[in-house]
Amino acid sequence: MPKLYLKTYGCQMNEYDSSKMAAVLAASHGYTVTDDPDNADLLLLNTCSVREKAQEKVFSELGRWKAWKAARPGRMVGVGGCVASQEGTAIIGRAPIVDLIFGPQTLHRLPELLQQARATGRPAVDIRFPEIEKFDCLPEPRAKGPTAFVSVMEGCSKYCSFCIVPYTRGEEVSRPLVDVLAEVHKLAAQGVREVTLLGQNVNAYRGATPDGEAADLALLIACAARIDGIGRVRFTTSHPAEFTDALIDAFRDEPKLAGYLHLPVQSGSDRILGMMKRGYTCAGYLDRIRRLREARPGIGLSSDFIVGFPGESDEDFEQTMALIERARFDQAYSFIYSPRPGTPAARLRDSVPTETKQARLARLQARIRDFGAEYAGALVGTAQRVLLEKPSLKNRGWLAGKTECNRWVNLPAPAAGAQRLIGRFAAVEITEALTNSLRGRLLRVENL
Repeated sequence: MPKLYLKTYGCQMNEYDSSKMAAVLAASHGYTVTDDPDNADLLLLNTCSVREKAQEKVFSELGRWKAWKAARPGRMVGVGGCVASQEGTAIIGRAPIVDLIFGPQTLHRLPELLQQARATGRPAVDIRFPEIEKFDCLPEPRAKGPTAFVSVMEGCSKYCSFCIVPYTRGEEVSRPLVDVLAEVHKLAAQGVREVTLLGQNVNAYRGATPDGEAADLALLIACAARIDGIGRVRFTTSHPAEFTDALIDAFRDEPKLAGYLHLPVQSGSDRILGMMKRGYTCAGYLDRIRRLREARPGIGLSSDFIVGFPGESDEDFEQTMALIERARFDQAYSFIYSPRPGTPAARLRDSVPTETKQARLARLQARIRDFGAEYAGALVGTAQRVLLEKPSLKNRGWLAGKTECNRWVNLPAPAAGAQRLIGRFAAVEITEALTNSLRGRLLRVENL
């Protein structure tokens, strides 16, 4: 059987798309996935263009695989994802070894592109935006453990000045409510106990219902939580401008909605937020955080930050640090600003020295690590509901799972029957908080 080697850069949406690429090629050509590129007949790179470094990694990777392709006649190389959508045929100019170029919305056409490239001996390219078509053409979902991603919408219509996503994934398009729920139901029947609802701006979800109305994300969460077997629902990534009262109410009213939220703020300066075209103020953002914590005490909260946006002054950065002090995020993803070609911010003069950006980033990250350690330490001695997902990587005979607040917990497994506990929810007493994980003690396992 032909072998596929698949490397993925970027977000959880890309991870989801990669799983679908593998499924499409398995159904059409019998490809099986290998972890060794030397054994593969087809190499696919699923790419990300959100950060400059991630984009350059793609071309470095393609350079390394030049010899890999030459070693066996007939081997093929494909580039998908956002870099493919952004660069198109220009990729071939920098990396002539590429045979297939396809965007996030055309991954379902991989079998046709593969056949075309083989038949003509020339690269096959399809980077169009056929809206929701790909979901109608994908194979049945296949579970690979007790957790799964479910894409509920594509694209983004926010057009933040720094972001390339609307140009590489297109405008927002939501899947119909019944289609999403059917996928969740099929996954639950295969043993999935936790689903993460995915979208570039997932709280903009407006899925058509059979009666001609539109379901919002809060309704989708409530419906998914009612499906037999589903014990926990997550969602990501949110935009603060569309974080509705209904979503806050969902954290109060839906016990199966995980007590964790990733809500990117990017900056604590209203001036910078305006330049970013984010559509909210710091006061409005902090008000949402306050109401969320009232609705779900103890909720875990993470965010995104861009440091060194063009024109960011010392005062702007101090306002970001002040927002962090008030919000007390326990996790965050933070980056130095990198201009993306084709975005409005790329035309702004980058006036912040590199050394200043690096110092600001280090200070921001250190403070959030402090809050993260404080949050984790407060969990010690508490009982947490943990989905046992897999054997622990570092401790033989232990299991690993996640709390509602998105923290990994490692705990000793019972002497017998550890494997049968995978996929079960359990009450776990947290006994120790380490730098990147927790340790715990099994109290009891929930009935299926």
